[in-house]
Amino acid sequence: MKFKDLKVEWKGHSGFFIKDKKGTNIYIDPYKLSSECEEADIIFITHPHYDHCSFEDLEKIVKNQTVVICPPDCQSKLTRINKNIDIKIMTPGQNLETKGLDIKAVPAYNPEKHFHEKGEGWNGYLIKIEDVSIYHSGDTGVIPEMSDLGESTHIDLALLPVGGKFTMSADEAARAVVLLRPNLSIPMHWGEVIGGESDAERFVELCKEEDFEAEVLDKK
Repeated sequence: MKFKDLKVEWKGHSGFFIKDKKGTNIYIDPYKLSSECEEADIIFITHPHYDHCSFEDLEKIVKNQTVVICPPDCQSKLTRINKNIDIKIMTPGQNLETKGLDIKAVPAYNPEKHFHEKGEGWNGYLIKIEDVSIYHSGDTGVIPEMSDLGESTHIDLALLPVGGKFTMSADEAARAVVLLRPNLSIPMHWGEVIGGESDAERFVELCKEEDFEAEVLDKK
């Protein structure tokens, strides 16, 4: 998908590949990547679960000086990588500027489930690439911080889980869109571990009922 000056690909599950007009290769939560993937300049990891911080997939795309941004408890996996990578630790509320990107780590947790507890300090990310603001929510439920984010920040593109059980369901994700008010939303966290295409399609329908744009991407 071409979004403004960015190439945006859904890699399946919660994984995305973004290339900016300068040719910077950005991955978020790479999982079950094909062997033809381009090397990464920057990788974002939201939390240490195997389907988000996958050592096997990171090895496919890292190179010397790849910047890897993650919460603290991902670091032990990353130190096993046999490349000279640049690990940058972030926790919710922190800001970082690297390789021309303005980054804010934001909370990602389940308010009423034990899978992703708030005390873990795991991340979603607000990533500004030139004039485009992208929100990858990580594994989360609908949380109060989304209201603050929607009021304080203009979000161009929101990447939101819809599979349910471990994260938001399609209905909950549509509620999150009303709080966040992005220009465009893409459903994720479906088709692999949990959730199916019907969840992604329901999310799009519910968004459109609230006059918000949403689109299901084909896996690349």
